[in-house]
Formats: sequence, structure tokens, C-alpha cells
Amino acid sequence: MIPLTHKDKIGISFRIKEKIYGWFRLIFSDRNSRNLLLFLLLNLSFAFVELLYGIWTNSLGLISDSFHMFFDCTGLLAGLAASVITKWKANDKFSYGYVRAEVIAGFVNSLFLLFIAFFIMSESVERLIEPPEVKHERLFVVSVLGLLVNLVGIYAFQHGHGHSHGGGGGGHGHSHGGGGHGHSHGGNNHNHSHNHSHEHPELVLQNSEDSQIMRGVFLHILADTLGSVGVIISAVLMQTFGWMIADPICSMFIAVLIALSVLSLIKESVMILMQRQPVSLDRLLPQCYQKITGLAGVYSVQEPHFWTLCSNVYVGAIKLEVSKNVDPKYVVTHTKLIFEAIGVRQVYIQLDYAAM
Repeated sequence: MIPLTHKDKIGISFRIKEKIYGWFRLIFSDRNSRNLLLFLLLNLSFAFVELLYGIWTNSLGLISDSFHMFFDCTGLLAGLAASVITKWKANDKFSYGYVRAEVIAGFVNSLFLLFIAFFIMSESVERLIEPPEVKHERLFVVSVLGLLVNLVGIYAFQHGHGHSHGGGGGGHGHSHGGGGHGHSHGGNNHNHSHNHSHEHPELVLQNSEDSQIMRGVFLHILADTLGSVGVIISAVLMQTFGWMIADPICSMFIAVLIALSVLSLIKESVMILMQRQPVSLDRLLPQCYQKITGLAGVYSVQEPHFWTLCSNVYVGAIKLEVSKNVDPKYVVTHTKLIFEAIGVRQVYIQLDYAAM
């Protein structure tokens, strides 16, 4: 093995620094990513405070909430990484770019939250059977501080989500035309005509980035907020009525709420990864097929395939049986417009000429 020279080491060090600076530029160029990094640092700092206080007061609510916050930091880090990765440009190997990282981040965050809910529930049952002595008088201040930290996060991300670039979780897509053109390839019995929209995937992110990444992050923060509220309620009940059982009961309630809140996100991300037809298009696609068969020279719609690239960005492929004397440009253009009207960003159209 040839040892690296001093010049080589400087070159490697420079490239690493450039890469890190590039990541930070991507993070700070977007408000959601910037908020995500700052809240990650705030969350991590307070998680240590909560853990130390939880051990000192022997409170499951506080200890479980601190572990929850540590796991949240992992989830926030996954969301932050995904928000950077989704901005990477498309290349020969990844022709759609890296926008699917958003869906993977949503799925990973969902699994983290389910694991947290299971952990809190199992610990709560254990403590419900044998309630320990909890120093509740020390809980109140730190749990209120925890609530304030999470309210900062809710404000930052809900505010950003509400003023996103039009994506969000509203279940609607935006189509931008102008990039399509038809290719006609001659053959004996059939002709293939594909309509490609050459819109770069990085443009897609203006609509999609706020959805699964930010929903996963928001659910983490919401679950944290519930944890803090649970600790405050249990502290008040223990101080007022001496109900030591309030600590595990509040924790169980929080675990159930976390699990319920994450079900829709995990279902949505699994459906996207499994290439299910977009749910929002279930009623619209049959209407589109009906309109297409109403075009002059189109006999039938065959082998339709539609899937979600990332949140609210839909892609499809379809085969049309047409007559031999049909105008292919007319069919392709009108079919493209029909699908764009319902938010399908890219559609690939194959024309099969019917045998006379």
C-alpha cells in the first residue's frame, strides 16, 4: 500500500470540508431544514436534562420522555438527512433523483415512534403492577420546561408546514406542462408512442418535501409534547392526591396516543413503497380512462400503471389500443392533458395499432 503524501492528505481534507460545507449550505438554504437542525440541537440538549432529572426524581414519565427525546433526535436526524438527500440532483443511475428518501424517512420515523410507544407501554405496565415512590415535587419545573421546548418545535414546524410551497398533506398535485413530446417508432403490427415529461425531479421537491419528512418530524414533536403534558398531569395528581399510580397511567395513555398518531404515516409510506396506485386517484383514474376511450381512434385502455414517486408527485404508464389511421400526436397530447388535469406529473404512453 502506497503511503499518502502530505499533498494528498491536504487534498482529501479539503474535499471532506467542501462536502460538509455543501451539506450545511443545503440545510440553511431551506427554512424547514434549518429549523430541523436547530430544533435537533435544542432537543438533544434538553433530553440530557430530562434524563438526569428523571433519574433524580425516579419518574418513569420523565425518564421515558427523555428516552423518547433521544429517539426523536434519531428521527430528526433521519429527517434532516432525507431533506438534504432529496435535493441531490438526478443522474444516470438515479434518473428520478433521490426524492424517495423522503418516503423512507417517513417510514423510518414511523417505526421509531412505534418502538417508543411499545417501550413506554411495557415500562408503564411494569410500574402499574408495582408503583414506585416518585419524588413528584421535583418534576414540575423540568416538565414545564420540556413542554416549552416542544411548543417551540410545534410552532416552528406547523408554521412552516402551513406556509409550504403548495405541497403539504392536502392530497392534491400540481401539474406543470410544457415538457412533453411524442416519439413514434414504426413496426409491423404496432407502434409505440411515449410521452415523456422532462421535468427535473429536483423541481418536484418544492411541493413534496414538506409532506412525509415534516409529518414524521411533526409527529415526533407532538408525541414529545404529549409526554411533557403527561408528566405535568401526573405530577399534579401525585402532589394533590398522592396518587403514585398516576405516573404509569399517564405514560400508558401517551403510548397509545403515539401509536395511534403514527398509523396513518406508516400506512401511507408502506403504500408508496409497495407501488400502490395513489389513493387520491382511485376515483379519478376510471374517469380519465373513459375520457381517453372517447378520443377519436382510441379503442381501449390497457395495462394502466400509476404510482407515487414521492408525496403528491404521481407517475404513470399506459397502453392504448388505437386504429391504424389514428393521429398519434393528437392521441398522445390529449391523453397527457387528461392525466395532467388530475395531477399526474409524468405519463408514458404506448400506442398499439389494432389489426385490421
